[in-house]
Amino acid sequence: MNPALLDDPELQAIATRLDSPDAEVRRIAVMDLGDLADEAHTPLLVAALRDDAPAVRAAAALALETMENQAAVEGLAQVLDDADAQVREAAAHSLAELKEPASAAWLLPYASAAATRVRAAVLRALRELRVPASAGPALAVLQEPRSAQDSVEAIALRREAIGVLGYLKHAPALPALTGIAMSDPVDEVRRAAVGALAFAIGNADARAALETALRDASWQVREEAATSLGKLQQPAASEALLVALDDAYWQVRLRAARSLGRLRSTGSVAALLVTLGHSISNLRKEAALALGEIGNAAALPALEIAAADADPEVRKSARLAIAQIGATEHGT
Repeated sequence: MNPALLDDPELQAIATRLDSPDAEVRRIAVMDLGDLADEAHTPLLVAALRDDAPAVRAAAALALETMENQAAVEGLAQVLDDADAQVREAAAHSLAELKEPASAAWLLPYASAAATRVRAAVLRALRELRVPASAGPALAVLQEPRSAQDSVEAIALRREAIGVLGYLKHAPALPALTGIAMSDPVDEVRRAAVGALAFAIGNADARAALETALRDASWQVREEAATSLGKLQQPAASEALLVALDDAYWQVRLRAARSLGRLRSTGSVAALLVTLGHSISNLRKEAALALGEIGNAAALPALEIAAADADPEVRKSARLAIAQIGATEHGT
Protein backbone atom coordinates (compact mmCIF):
# COMPACT_ATOMS: atom_id res chain seq x y z
CA MET A 1 0.00 0.00 0.00
CA ASN A 2 1.28 3.48 -0.87
CA PRO A 3 2.41 5.21 2.38
CA ALA A 4 1.59 8.58 0.86
CA LEU A 5 -2.10 7.64 1.06
CA LEU A 6 -1.88 7.13 4.82
CA ASP A 7 -1.04 10.62 6.03
CA ASP A 8 -3.94 10.98 8.47
CA PRO A 9 -5.22 8.76 11.27
CA GLU A 10 -8.72 8.37 9.77
CA LEU A 11 -7.35 6.98 6.53
CA GLN A 12 -4.92 4.74 8.41
CA ALA A 13 -7.85 3.23 10.34
CA ILE A 14 -9.78 2.61 7.13
CA ALA A 15 -6.76 1.05 5.45
CA THR A 16 -6.32 -1.31 8.40
CA ARG A 17 -9.94 -2.43 8.09
CA LEU A 18 -9.44 -3.00 4.35
CA ASP A 19 -7.03 -5.80 5.34
CA SER A 20 -9.47 -7.41 7.77
CA PRO A 21 -10.25 -11.13 7.29
CA ASP A 22 -13.92 -10.23 7.79
CA ALA A 23 -15.56 -9.35 4.46
CA GLU A 24 -18.24 -7.21 6.13
CA VAL A 25 -15.57 -5.13 7.86
CA ARG A 26 -13.82 -4.67 4.51
CA ARG A 27 -17.11 -3.71 2.82
CA ILE A 28 -17.84 -0.99 5.38
CA ALA A 29 -14.26 0.26 5.13
CA VAL A 30 -14.68 0.60 1.36
CA MET A 31 -17.90 2.57 1.88
CA ASP A 32 -16.17 4.85 4.38
CA LEU A 33 -13.34 5.39 1.92
CA GLY A 34 -15.82 6.30 -0.78
CA ASP A 35 -17.50 8.82 1.53
CA LEU A 36 -14.24 10.74 1.68
CA ALA A 37 -14.64 11.38 -2.08
CA ASP A 38 -10.93 11.97 -2.62
CA GLU A 39 -9.48 10.93 -6.00
CA ALA A 40 -6.16 10.23 -4.29
CA HIS A 41 -7.84 7.15 -2.81
CA THR A 42 -8.60 5.66 -6.22
CA PRO A 43 -5.82 3.02 -5.99
CA LEU A 44 -7.27 1.64 -2.76
CA LEU A 45 -10.75 1.38 -4.27
CA VAL A 46 -9.47 -0.18 -7.49
CA ALA A 47 -7.60 -2.75 -5.40
CA ALA A 48 -10.87 -3.53 -3.61
CA LEU A 49 -12.41 -4.38 -7.00
CA ARG A 50 -10.27 -7.53 -6.84
CA ASP A 51 -11.52 -8.58 -3.38
CA ASP A 52 -12.64 -12.20 -2.97
CA ALA A 53 -16.04 -11.11 -1.63
CA PRO A 54 -18.60 -9.91 -4.21
CA ALA A 55 -20.17 -7.52 -1.69
CA VAL A 56 -16.83 -5.78 -1.22
CA ARG A 57 -16.27 -5.54 -4.98
CA ALA A 58 -19.76 -4.10 -5.46
CA ALA A 59 -19.18 -1.52 -2.72
CA ALA A 60 -15.88 -0.52 -4.34
CA ALA A 61 -17.54 -0.16 -7.73
CA LEU A 62 -20.20 2.14 -6.28
CA ALA A 63 -17.62 4.15 -4.32
CA LEU A 64 -15.75 4.85 -7.56
CA GLU A 65 -18.70 6.69 -9.13
CA THR A 66 -17.21 10.08 -8.20
CA MET A 67 -13.66 9.23 -9.32
CA GLU A 68 -13.30 10.51 -12.86
CA ASN A 69 -9.76 9.44 -13.65
CA GLN A 70 -8.27 6.81 -15.93
CA ALA A 71 -7.48 4.29 -13.21
CA ALA A 72 -11.05 4.39 -11.89
CA VAL A 73 -12.67 4.16 -15.32
CA GLU A 74 -10.47 1.29 -16.47
CA GLY A 75 -10.91 -0.54 -13.17
CA LEU A 76 -14.68 -0.29 -13.48
CA ALA A 77 -14.63 -1.37 -17.11
CA GLN A 78 -12.68 -4.48 -16.18
CA VAL A 79 -15.30 -5.65 -13.67
CA LEU A 80 -18.22 -5.16 -16.06
CA ASP A 81 -17.81 -8.85 -16.78
CA ASP A 82 -17.52 -9.86 -13.11
CA ALA A 83 -18.98 -13.23 -12.19
CA ASP A 84 -21.38 -11.52 -9.78
CA ALA A 85 -24.37 -9.64 -11.24
CA GLN A 86 -24.44 -7.12 -8.37
CA VAL A 87 -20.83 -6.15 -9.07
CA ARG A 88 -21.53 -5.79 -12.80
CA GLU A 89 -24.54 -3.57 -12.15
CA ALA A 90 -22.64 -1.41 -9.65
CA ALA A 91 -19.82 -0.88 -12.14
CA ALA A 92 -22.26 -0.03 -14.93
CA HIS A 93 -24.03 2.42 -12.63
CA SER A 94 -20.81 4.20 -11.71
CA LEU A 95 -19.68 4.46 -15.32
CA ALA A 96 -23.07 5.90 -16.27
CA GLU A 97 -22.51 8.64 -13.69
CA LEU A 98 -19.41 9.92 -15.49
CA LYS A 99 -19.71 13.56 -16.51
CA GLU A 100 -16.22 14.27 -17.79
CA PRO A 101 -16.00 13.87 -21.61
CA ALA A 102 -12.33 12.92 -21.29
CA SER A 103 -13.53 9.62 -19.81
CA ALA A 104 -14.72 8.59 -23.28
CA ALA A 105 -11.15 8.06 -24.46
CA TRP A 106 -10.66 5.46 -21.73
CA LEU A 107 -14.00 3.78 -22.42
CA LEU A 108 -14.01 3.64 -26.22
CA PRO A 109 -11.70 0.61 -26.57
CA TYR A 110 -14.18 -1.44 -24.53
CA ALA A 111 -17.06 -0.46 -26.83
CA SER A 112 -15.79 -2.60 -29.68
CA ALA A 113 -13.41 -5.20 -28.25
CA ALA A 114 -14.96 -6.79 -25.18
CA ALA A 115 -17.67 -9.19 -24.04
CA THR A 116 -21.18 -8.31 -25.17
CA ARG A 117 -22.46 -7.21 -21.78
CA VAL A 118 -19.32 -5.11 -21.24
CA ARG A 119 -19.88 -3.32 -24.54
CA ALA A 120 -23.51 -2.66 -23.60
CA ALA A 121 -22.57 -1.09 -20.27
CA VAL A 122 -19.83 1.00 -21.87
CA LEU A 123 -22.20 2.29 -24.55
CA ARG A 124 -24.66 3.19 -21.79
CA ALA A 125 -21.95 5.34 -20.21
CA LEU A 126 -20.88 6.84 -23.54
CA ARG A 127 -24.49 7.80 -24.31
CA GLU A 128 -24.53 10.15 -21.33
CA LEU A 129 -21.18 11.68 -22.32
CA ARG A 130 -22.43 12.45 -25.87
CA VAL A 131 -18.98 12.20 -27.42
CA PRO A 132 -19.07 12.08 -31.25
CA ALA A 133 -16.39 9.37 -31.35
CA SER A 134 -18.85 6.92 -29.79
CA ALA A 135 -21.06 6.98 -32.93
CA GLY A 136 -18.74 4.63 -34.84
CA PRO A 137 -18.81 1.74 -32.33
CA ALA A 138 -22.55 2.22 -31.82
CA LEU A 139 -23.35 2.10 -35.52
CA ALA A 140 -21.08 -0.94 -35.91
CA VAL A 141 -23.26 -2.78 -33.39
CA LEU A 142 -26.33 -2.27 -35.56
CA GLN A 143 -24.48 -3.62 -38.58
CA GLU A 144 -23.38 -6.84 -36.88
CA PRO A 145 -25.06 -10.11 -37.95
CA ARG A 146 -28.09 -11.12 -35.94
CA SER A 147 -28.49 -14.59 -34.48
CA ALA A 148 -31.72 -16.58 -34.72
CA GLN A 149 -32.31 -16.00 -31.02
CA ASP A 150 -30.55 -12.99 -29.54
CA SER A 151 -29.39 -13.30 -25.95
CA VAL A 152 -30.46 -10.82 -23.29
CA GLU A 153 -26.98 -9.29 -23.48
CA ALA A 154 -27.15 -8.92 -27.27
CA ILE A 155 -30.52 -7.20 -27.03
CA ALA A 156 -29.17 -4.82 -24.40
CA LEU A 157 -26.18 -4.06 -26.62
CA ARG A 158 -28.41 -3.10 -29.56
CA ARG A 159 -30.63 -0.99 -27.32
CA GLU A 160 -27.68 0.92 -25.85
CA ALA A 161 -26.14 1.44 -29.29
CA ILE A 162 -29.40 2.96 -30.48
CA GLY A 163 -29.41 5.22 -27.43
CA VAL A 164 -25.95 6.54 -28.27
CA LEU A 165 -26.95 7.34 -31.85
CA GLY A 166 -30.14 9.04 -30.76
CA TYR A 167 -28.43 11.19 -28.13
CA LEU A 168 -25.81 12.20 -30.69
CA LYS A 169 -28.50 12.92 -33.33
CA HIS A 170 -26.32 10.94 -35.69
CA ALA A 171 -27.81 11.48 -39.16
CA PRO A 172 -25.85 8.66 -40.88
CA ALA A 173 -27.66 6.20 -38.61
CA LEU A 174 -31.12 7.17 -39.89
CA PRO A 175 -31.46 4.31 -42.45
CA ALA A 176 -30.55 1.74 -39.82
CA LEU A 177 -32.82 3.29 -37.20
CA THR A 178 -35.84 3.51 -39.49
CA GLY A 179 -35.43 -0.12 -40.50
CA ILE A 180 -35.12 -1.26 -36.90
CA ALA A 181 -38.11 0.83 -35.82
CA MET A 182 -40.32 -0.91 -38.36
CA SER A 183 -39.09 -4.48 -38.36
CA ASP A 184 -36.80 -5.53 -35.51
CA PRO A 185 -38.20 -8.71 -33.91
CA VAL A 186 -37.63 -7.44 -30.35
CA ASP A 187 -40.18 -5.00 -28.90
CA GLU A 188 -37.74 -3.12 -26.68
CA VAL A 189 -35.29 -2.64 -29.55
CA ARG A 190 -38.02 -1.29 -31.84
CA ARG A 191 -39.11 1.03 -29.05
CA ALA A 192 -35.56 2.32 -28.58
CA ALA A 193 -35.24 3.04 -32.30
CA VAL A 194 -38.61 4.79 -32.37
CA GLY A 195 -37.48 7.01 -29.51
CA ALA A 196 -34.15 7.75 -31.17
CA LEU A 197 -35.86 8.90 -34.37
CA ALA A 198 -37.25 11.92 -32.55
CA PHE A 199 -34.08 13.83 -33.46
CA ALA A 200 -34.77 13.58 -37.21
CA ILE A 201 -36.72 16.84 -37.40
CA GLY A 202 -38.26 17.35 -40.82
CA ASN A 203 -37.12 13.97 -42.16
CA ALA A 204 -39.87 12.30 -44.22
CA ASP A 205 -38.39 8.80 -43.91
CA ALA A 206 -38.36 9.10 -40.13
CA ARG A 207 -41.98 10.24 -40.16
CA ALA A 208 -42.99 7.29 -42.36
CA ALA A 209 -41.23 4.85 -40.03
CA LEU A 210 -42.92 6.37 -36.98
CA GLU A 211 -46.33 6.29 -38.62
CA THR A 212 -45.75 2.60 -39.31
CA ALA A 213 -44.75 2.17 -35.67
CA LEU A 214 -48.11 3.66 -34.63
CA ARG A 215 -49.59 0.37 -35.87
CA ASP A 216 -47.05 -1.82 -34.05
CA ALA A 217 -48.30 -4.88 -32.16
CA SER A 218 -46.66 -3.55 -28.97
CA TRP A 219 -48.53 -0.69 -27.31
CA GLN A 220 -45.28 0.56 -25.75
CA VAL A 221 -43.83 0.98 -29.24
CA ARG A 222 -46.98 2.78 -30.36
CA GLU A 223 -46.77 5.05 -27.33
CA GLU A 224 -43.16 5.95 -28.12
CA ALA A 225 -44.05 6.54 -31.77
CA ALA A 226 -46.82 8.95 -30.81
CA THR A 227 -44.34 10.89 -28.68
CA SER A 228 -41.61 11.02 -31.33
CA LEU A 229 -44.01 12.16 -34.05
CA GLY A 230 -44.77 15.26 -32.04
CA LYS A 231 -41.07 16.12 -31.87
CA LEU A 232 -40.47 15.88 -35.62
CA GLN A 233 -42.28 19.19 -36.20
CA GLN A 234 -44.10 17.84 -39.27
CA PRO A 235 -47.79 18.84 -39.40
CA ALA A 236 -48.39 16.01 -41.89
CA ALA A 237 -48.07 13.59 -38.97
CA SER A 238 -51.35 14.89 -37.52
CA GLU A 239 -53.47 12.50 -39.59
CA ALA A 240 -51.76 9.42 -38.17
CA LEU A 241 -51.89 10.87 -34.66
CA LEU A 242 -55.62 11.46 -35.00
CA VAL A 243 -56.04 7.75 -35.69
CA ALA A 244 -53.94 7.03 -32.60
CA LEU A 245 -56.45 8.98 -30.49
CA ASP A 246 -58.64 5.87 -30.84
CA ASP A 247 -55.92 3.42 -29.80
CA ALA A 248 -56.99 0.57 -27.52
CA TYR A 249 -54.49 1.77 -24.89
CA TRP A 250 -55.10 5.07 -23.16
CA GLN A 251 -51.34 5.62 -22.79
CA VAL A 252 -51.03 5.80 -26.58
CA ARG A 253 -54.00 8.16 -26.80
CA LEU A 254 -52.41 10.42 -24.19
CA ARG A 255 -49.15 10.73 -26.12
CA ALA A 256 -51.06 11.28 -29.36
CA ALA A 257 -53.03 14.12 -27.78
CA ARG A 258 -49.83 15.67 -26.45
CA SER A 259 -48.17 15.51 -29.85
CA LEU A 260 -51.18 17.00 -31.61
CA GLY A 261 -50.86 19.91 -29.23
CA ARG A 262 -47.16 20.26 -29.95
CA LEU A 263 -47.93 20.32 -33.66
CA ARG A 264 -50.72 22.88 -33.07
CA SER A 265 -52.96 20.75 -35.23
CA THR A 266 -56.11 22.78 -35.84
CA GLY A 267 -57.69 19.82 -37.62
CA SER A 268 -57.63 17.81 -34.41
CA VAL A 269 -59.75 20.16 -32.31
CA ALA A 270 -62.98 18.17 -32.75
CA ALA A 271 -61.30 14.88 -31.79
CA LEU A 272 -59.59 16.48 -28.79
CA LEU A 273 -62.91 17.89 -27.61
CA VAL A 274 -64.23 14.32 -27.59
CA THR A 275 -61.17 13.25 -25.60
CA LEU A 276 -61.81 16.11 -23.17
CA GLY A 277 -64.91 14.18 -22.07
CA HIS A 278 -63.14 10.83 -21.60
CA SER A 279 -63.64 8.88 -18.37
CA ILE A 280 -59.87 8.72 -17.76
CA SER A 281 -58.78 11.96 -16.09
CA ASN A 282 -55.24 11.81 -17.49
CA LEU A 283 -56.70 11.92 -21.00
CA ARG A 284 -58.97 14.84 -20.13
CA LYS A 285 -55.98 16.71 -18.73
CA GLU A 286 -53.84 16.08 -21.81
CA ALA A 287 -56.67 17.04 -24.18
CA ALA A 288 -57.13 20.33 -22.35
CA LEU A 289 -53.42 21.12 -22.56
CA ALA A 290 -53.34 20.26 -26.26
CA LEU A 291 -56.33 22.50 -26.98
CA GLY A 292 -54.55 25.31 -25.20
CA GLU A 293 -51.45 24.81 -27.36
CA ILE A 294 -53.56 24.85 -30.53
CA GLY A 295 -55.25 28.05 -29.40
CA ASN A 296 -58.60 27.64 -31.20
CA ALA A 297 -61.38 29.70 -29.57
CA ALA A 298 -63.95 27.08 -30.60
CA ALA A 299 -62.68 24.97 -27.70
CA LEU A 300 -63.50 27.59 -25.05
CA PRO A 301 -67.04 26.43 -24.13
CA ALA A 302 -65.86 22.86 -23.49
CA LEU A 303 -62.82 24.10 -21.59
CA GLU A 304 -65.05 26.27 -19.38
CA ILE A 305 -66.93 23.11 -18.43
CA ALA A 306 -63.65 21.25 -17.86
CA ALA A 307 -62.54 24.06 -15.53
CA ALA A 308 -65.09 22.63 -13.07
CA ASP A 309 -63.93 19.01 -13.51
CA ALA A 310 -63.87 16.73 -10.47
CA ASP A 311 -60.14 16.18 -10.96
CA PRO A 312 -57.97 19.13 -9.79
CA GLU A 313 -55.32 18.45 -12.43
CA VAL A 314 -57.93 18.62 -15.19
CA ARG A 315 -59.31 21.87 -13.75
CA LYS A 316 -55.82 23.35 -13.63
CA SER A 317 -55.07 22.29 -17.22
CA ALA A 318 -58.39 23.67 -18.49
CA ARG A 319 -57.77 27.04 -16.83
CA LEU A 320 -54.29 27.16 -18.32
CA ALA A 321 -55.68 26.35 -21.76
CA ILE A 322 -58.31 29.07 -21.48
CA ALA A 323 -55.60 31.58 -20.59
CA GLN A 324 -53.45 30.42 -23.53
CA ILE A 325 -56.33 30.81 -25.98
CA GLY A 326 -57.06 34.25 -24.59
CA ALA A 327 -53.44 35.27 -25.01
CA THR A 328 -53.48 33.95 -28.58
CA GLU A 329 -56.58 35.93 -29.43
CA HIS A 330 -55.03 39.09 -28.10
CA GLY A 331 -51.71 38.43 -29.83
CA THR A 332 -49.68 38.19 -26.63
